[in-house]
Amino acid sequence: MTNPKRPRDPNELARLIADIAVGDKADENPDTGKDPAAVALGRKGGIHGGRARAESLSSERKSEIAAKAAKARWQGVEEK
Repeated sequence: MTNPKRPRDPNELARLIADIAVGDKADENPDTGKDPAAVALGRKGGIHGGRARAESLSSERKSEIAAKAAKARWQGVEEK
């Protein structure tokens, strides 16, 4: 799901927020045009997916994943 486009310039963003606050401009709903059933199904999978995957992995596999993540995180970092 993508968020509605917002201006990157802080002054333009402030004006947009003020316009929305006073009712000069309507705030856009990011779910407009989407199938509500598909949105609910995607959210359901997202809520349960990580926990279900973690429970299905062995402790050895979790250690391998963590080691790979740590290696990627610290790659290129020099010790002082």
